[in-house]
Amino acid sequence: MSHFTVGIVGISGYGGGEALRIIAQHPNLRLIYAAGESSAGSMLGSRFPSLRQDLASLVIQKFDPDALPELDLLIASLPTNQSREPLAKISEKTRIVDIGGDHRYVDGWTYGLADVWPDKIRGTRRVANPGCYPAATLGALAPLLHHKLIDPTHIIVDAKSGVSGAGRGSGDNKFGYAEVNEDLCAYGLLKHTHMPEIKQTIATIGGHEDGLVFTPHLIPMTRGILTTIYARGEADTARCMEAARSFYADRPFVRVMDSAPHTKYASGSNYIFLHYAADPARRLVMALAAIDNLGKGAAGQAIQNANLMLGLPETTGLDTPSIWP
Repeated sequence: MSHFTVGIVGISGYGGGEALRIIAQHPNLRLIYAAGESSAGSMLGSRFPSLRQDLASLVIQKFDPDALPELDLLIASLPTNQSREPLAKISEKTRIVDIGGDHRYVDGWTYGLADVWPDKIRGTRRVANPGCYPAATLGALAPLLHHKLIDPTHIIVDAKSGVSGAGRGSGDNKFGYAEVNEDLCAYGLLKHTHMPEIKQTIATIGGHEDGLVFTPHLIPMTRGILTTIYARGEADTARCMEAARSFYADRPFVRVMDSAPHTKYASGSNYIFLHYAADPARRLVMALAAIDNLGKGAAGQAIQNANLMLGLPETTGLDTPSIWP
């Protein structure tokens, strides 16, 4: 059995912590390096008490790209605008998956939409993981765009995310329980940071991207994303469902459902759950997607990409069912 040495940068954050949880039970990946900012100097077990002893005793380092051990793979989970400069210093010998936003559609990096174009990812050495909202949105749109069932210039995305999507934050209590409980709000209106990659991917698959409206919302739950997408098209529900099932016929982490999905279907997993509804008389096509924002929206897809990069079956370490309830 092949084994690969792995490091995680940003181990203390939600994305890095989820990557650690998956790697801890991955049969081919061996974590030998962990880096964090505020947690540097402490042992992994002090941050994640349920780890087995060999991982719990690993000391968290302060990230220094010039002092990395020899690694087959580095998972980077750093805030936006903090990864481009240090990751540029890392040898090409080390494969990198960047969960953060600094390398999406940047020259030299492959956009890692693993369920849509795995062949682009296999064997590459630099992969930019999609953002959490794009993972759900583009997963739902890809079959419709590929089969030309919708007008790519008229797409409205209503997306809702649990608060872990905001990261652990700066400790200013903006995402504390008392602030988010019993509350619902829209944010990032007309200029959310994920819009450019959504637009670019829509253009790549569908030929156009003008007219996208994307509105994210924060809802009072820990993890999960539900997107409801409205587009123009003349296909009926059966045609949309058929297109999605055909497009994703051999994709192990995509489930096309006969009814609208729930976010809990995906909790703790790398799955995406899809459903479609259409009214040709109104030229209305609806697409719905549910994912775990820390799974398919971050660390789950990062490990799926890593498996593809390393020549492993892409389901390795990821084919566990979701957490229920």
